[in-house]
Amino acid sequence: MTDSTSHSAAAPHPLTQGMVLLFAFCCGAIVANLYYAQPIVALIAPAVGLSPHGASLIVSLTQIGYAAGLLFLVPLADLLENRKVMLATALVATASLLAAGFSSQPNTFLALSLLIGFSSVSVQILVPLAAHLAPEATRGRVVGNIMGGLLLGILLARPLASVIADHFGWRAVYLAAAAVMLAIMAVIFFTIPRHEPDHKASYAQLLNSLIGLLRSQPVLRQRALYQGLMFAGFSLFWTTAPIELARQHGLSQSAIAVFALVGAIGAIAAPLAGRLADAGHTRRASMLAMGLAPLAFLLGLSGPGYSVVGLAITGVLLDFAVQMNMVLGQREIYALDPKSRARLNALYMTSIFVGGAFGSAVASPLYEAAGWPAVALLGAALPTTALAAFLWNARRRG
Repeated sequence: MTDSTSHSAAAPHPLTQGMVLLFAFCCGAIVANLYYAQPIVALIAPAVGLSPHGASLIVSLTQIGYAAGLLFLVPLADLLENRKVMLATALVATASLLAAGFSSQPNTFLALSLLIGFSSVSVQILVPLAAHLAPEATRGRVVGNIMGGLLLGILLARPLASVIADHFGWRAVYLAAAAVMLAIMAVIFFTIPRHEPDHKASYAQLLNSLIGLLRSQPVLRQRALYQGLMFAGFSLFWTTAPIELARQHGLSQSAIAVFALVGAIGAIAAPLAGRLADAGHTRRASMLAMGLAPLAFLLGLSGPGYSVVGLAITGVLLDFAVQMNMVLGQREIYALDPKSRARLNALYMTSIFVGGAFGSAVASPLYEAAGWPAVALLGAALPTTALAAFLWNARRRG
């Protein structure tokens, strides 16, 4: 199949505003699977036999599973018909969520958490598909709007999980998520256009090509590093903040839900970032994002910044910075090689969720050992490192 054939296959399905909204909804609903556990790990852990120190493994294993799915499943979107891949992964996600809702053994639950992450990767097939269908002149805006839906799913998953767990128990969160995935499967089947890629290779050759892309694309390597560090700080904050709010500020799960809902304001950064990228302001916007994140963390070391309101402001600023930098990075890597967008996106997002898994994994041990100040200091150091690397690379390019 030639490249022109591939484009003609997509022509009967122009990317209308309604389709963009549909893509955004699906992305948000699917990616929420990765974040439902974050605010309720303190409820899940004792119920399945995990210690407080091991509670954050639930979140980190979900993110590790997602990273593995990005690396081994998403590249199939450059080889197989995209809708079939999305339906298959969504089916596994549905079954995994359902099983987690009834699990009571620690090892079983952790294995299911890994599988939930591994099978929730269809969102990263939808985004490159939208980029493929969108005209070049508005690609940043389209990707930004869809990422706005994805990021809203990330941010709303936490308050939804808190409210449901507070009224119906944490198991209801997983059962409700399984029901949502069934609905998403129907949406994918009936409304998402078919897309048959023109890449001709075996699966082994496809995976091997990932190494070649990583070696040949310095922009990909750089953007992956920046966002991996930013997302590590993001996961560190949102894994520890609910525990801190419950223990030190006495907030209930419903109150923590309101706190997380306030953080969803940061999702406005995604459409804004897409427009800034289309207008040629990627460099300045990246500096703003990577400079804002450490300031958000350091705010929490002050007296006013440690209050509930102060921590909420930290959450909003951090979310805004992380979401903006993610979209700016995606806009740059999608321009590198149109035929390899799914694999480029897989490599980019894999590094991000490896960073996220690191942030989640160290969250509970660090918090239990040294408290909130240590969390804030490490959280500030991670995006500061990203900013330093960005400035160094910018200076080398002149």
